[in-house]
Amino acid sequence: MTFSIAARDERTGQLGVASASHAYGVGIADHARAGCGAVATQAFVEVSYGPRGLDLLGMGIAPREALAALLSADPDREIRQVALVGASGEIAHHTGARCVPSCGAVVAGTSIAIGNMLDGERVLHAVSDAFNEGEGDLADRLLAGLRAGEGAGGDVRGRMSAALRVVSAEPGANLWEGDLRVDFDADPLEALGTHLRMSRAYDVFFRSVFAPGLVTGTEPVTGEALETALAGLRATQKVLGEDMEPTVWQGVLLLRAGEERRGCELIVRAIDARPGFARFVDGLARAGLVPLTSEQILERNAR
Repeated sequence: MTFSIAARDERTGQLGVASASHAYGVGIADHARAGCGAVATQAFVEVSYGPRGLDLLGMGIAPREALAALLSADPDREIRQVALVGASGEIAHHTGARCVPSCGAVVAGTSIAIGNMLDGERVLHAVSDAFNEGEGDLADRLLAGLRAGEGAGGDVRGRMSAALRVVSAEPGANLWEGDLRVDFDADPLEALGTHLRMSRAYDVFFRSVFAPGLVTGTEPVTGEALETALAGLRATQKVLGEDMEPTVWQGVLLLRAGEERRGCELIVRAIDARPGFARFVDGLARAGLVPLTSEQILERNAR
C-alpha cells in the first residue's frame, strides 16, 4: 500500500524510482539497474518482480513483454501493482483488480506514478505533475513528486517510510548505485531529503579525500589538485555542521603538502570540538598517512 514514481530522465538517461508508504520499509519496492531499467513493485508486494523484471529488461526484452512474463507466472497477480521503465523510457504497468482503492497509474512521457490505498485520485496526478514540472536532477524531481503526493493526501493510513534510488544510463556504471531508505520515521520524506543532502555531501567528501593519490599516495598533492580537494571538504563541512571530520582531512592534506601552520590549525580546531579526533590522527600517523602525531600537532600549533 504505497505510492511511487519511476522514470527515465530524458536529459541524462538516468533511471530512478522513489516510493512512500505507511508500511514499514518501503525500500523493498524500489529496484533499478544502471543502463537497464527501474521497477516499482507494491500493493500485496511480490518483491521478486523487481530483480526478475530487471533481469528480463537486461536481456533486451521490452517492458510490456517483461511484465506479461511476470504476471503469467503469478497466480496472485490481481493483488499486485507494478510498473517497469526501460532504459529507453518505455513504460509498462499493472494494477490488479483486487488492489485496494484509490489505486491506479498516471503515465506522462517517460515517467509513471502508481499507487494504491490512496486518499484519492488526485494523489497520483500530484506526484506526476510535480515530477514533470520540477527542477533539479532526477533525484530532486523524484523527491518532489513524493512530497506533492503526500501533500495531496498520500497513503490514506498515514506515513512511515520512504525510499529513493537513482542509477546511471550506462550499463555497469556506478553513478550513485545504492538506495536511500527511511524505514521508520514520523516524517519519512523530510528524513529522505536529509539523507539525499548527506549522500551528496559525502560523495564530495569521498572524492575530495579518496581520489587516487590524495591521501594514500607516496607523494603529497599540491597546487590545483590540493585546492580542489580542500574546496570540496569545505563544502562538505558546511553540510555536516558540528561533525568536524572534513576539517581533519583538510588538515591532513595540508600537512602532507608541507603547509604545517594551516594544517595544524585546522586539526587542532577539530580536536577541540571532539577530543577523540586526536586518536584518529594518531592512527593516521601510525599508518603513515600524516607526518605528525596529535601531540606534535598540538605542540606546534601552540608556538
